[in-house]
Amino acid sequence: MIGFRDFSLRRGERLLLSGVDLSLHAGWRVGVVGRNGTGKSSLFAALQGEVEPDKGDIDIPGRARIASVAQETPALDDPALDFVLSGDKVLHHAVMAERDAVAREDWEAVAEAHHRLEEVGGYDAEARAAKLLHGLGFSPDTHERPVRTFSGGWRVRLNLARALMTPSDLLLLDEPTNHLDLDAVLWLEQWLLKYPGTLFVISHDREFLDGICSHVLHLHSGTAKLYSGNYTDFERQRAEQLRQQQIAHDKEQVERAHLQSFIDRFKAKASKAKQAQSRMKRLAKLAGTEAVRAERSLHINFPEPVKLPHTLLTMRHVDCGYGATKILGDVTFMLEAGDRIALLGPNGAGKSTLVKTLVGEIPLLAGERGGHPDLRIGYFAQHTVESLREGETPIDHLTKLAPGVATQQLRDFLGKWQFPGDRAFEPVDGFSGGERARLALAMIAWTRPNVLLLDEPTNHLDLDMREALAEALSDFDGAIVLVSHDRHMIGLVCETFWRVAGGVAQPFDGDLDEYAVWLRTRDTSDGKDAKVAAPVVVEAKPVAPAKSGRKANPVKLSQAESRVAELETRLAMLDASLADPSRHAEFGRLGQDRAKAAQELARAEAEYLELYDAG
Repeated sequence: MIGFRDFSLRRGERLLLSGVDLSLHAGWRVGVVGRNGTGKSSLFAALQGEVEPDKGDIDIPGRARIASVAQETPALDDPALDFVLSGDKVLHHAVMAERDAVAREDWEAVAEAHHRLEEVGGYDAEARAAKLLHGLGFSPDTHERPVRTFSGGWRVRLNLARALMTPSDLLLLDEPTNHLDLDAVLWLEQWLLKYPGTLFVISHDREFLDGICSHVLHLHSGTAKLYSGNYTDFERQRAEQLRQQQIAHDKEQVERAHLQSFIDRFKAKASKAKQAQSRMKRLAKLAGTEAVRAERSLHINFPEPVKLPHTLLTMRHVDCGYGATKILGDVTFMLEAGDRIALLGPNGAGKSTLVKTLVGEIPLLAGERGGHPDLRIGYFAQHTVESLREGETPIDHLTKLAPGVATQQLRDFLGKWQFPGDRAFEPVDGFSGGERARLALAMIAWTRPNVLLLDEPTNHLDLDMREALAEALSDFDGAIVLVSHDRHMIGLVCETFWRVAGGVAQPFDGDLDEYAVWLRTRDTSDGKDAKVAAPVVVEAKPVAPAKSGRKANPVKLSQAESRVAELETRLAMLDASLADPSRHAEFGRLGQDRAKAAQELARAEAEYLELYDAG
């Protein structure tokens, strides 16, 4: 049990939490929510003993093991698999000792190392670490790649895998879905549902919180209140409290009207029936949360486009990729006013490549791309945020987009995007990731585009801003193409889905629930879900998907699984022999046999994973 006793927390001069009294039981999965600045990350720091309470105490069992995701990843030469294994320090030390003993051919030391590995449950450690990497999108051929060669987003995933590998009784995850695609988010949900310890997770992804949470801890105005159930349950309970205080619910009525409008327009059309059903389900989830949504004061909008032609952008028989490397082939795509398209697909399959091709950021490898003369694209990607100029203010950035426009007009516009008053004159250097993303979106809105191409726009945005963005996109008259791991955002904004997988981009006739089923059951028999690319490394250009174009042979898969089991049994027998003092004279031969069997097992596991991926 974790207890907060008259707990107060201060950061600098600011009192974040005051007089908190709570008890949280072992095994609970607690979502920590609240507006930015309410103390969520500071609470995590206090749980880890990194900051002292201003008053009161946190009671954590003395022997409790705490795991969290590191904020930085050093540029190590260690292989990715070893980096993940090192999350379990005791196990990693035993593995390194065994490797060193084998390299020195010190068979007595090998025997001791094997005994230690047996004590710490280390014989399946590499397989467990490989499964974590696989679930988070790392292909088997990247497991031995040095950590330093991965880009920033992939290093974040390595840190997450390392935290999940760490034995823990309390797991603290701060925005774990940032830098993950939808596939990895769905995998992480399932992993966390099986986690036996106590989980605290900060997230602005409400669908993710709905999927994993048993409780929600809401930080608001210096207080921390615990609610039973998932995020939707929390919203309903809080809405009831707010209704008793007679808080208006205009915002909810507007959102319901948008959703109902979609349902009314499309529920009778066979081509849109599944999406309409999906919207109905999401509308039902929002029922009873009016007051919570009305409480939110954040409203943004994308101004009406300067011109809005009907057909905005077309691609015919286009091959997309980089240099001589083709990522997607024979893409035919038309974007018309009012289209709301979500791109779905496994990590590395080419969603961002397709968006960059639509933008015109990368040249076509084949085919034709045509845009209306009045086409005006608003493009958001991670590099959009990173390109904000250090030392400059929001006013500076907007002035370069609109030279000659009066400063007061720019200030009024930025105020609508939550940069009021002097905030418009603060350098972006001190802005949070969410504030930078909001400024980048504001700059796009200023240009009054008629097409929005948005690649993961919700990273670092809090829940209120995500809701405001979803509402603004629903009001937008132009066309939208969206890549996002936020299922709530996709469900509220998008009417049409395209699946990008196996080198092909094509319409997907289903909703998000059916896409999740497809992810679990897909095969490669038709070549449309070939193995996707390895993570792009810092030093390398983007690489092509490795297309297998075949379905796994079930007989071979079964044989590979049996081979793994056979070698695991052999290793166990050799370890038992090495642990037997009466066989001391045979330690040399047994150690050599054990090292050979371990190498064979590693190869067998790699072959099994490759066949499993293909199937």
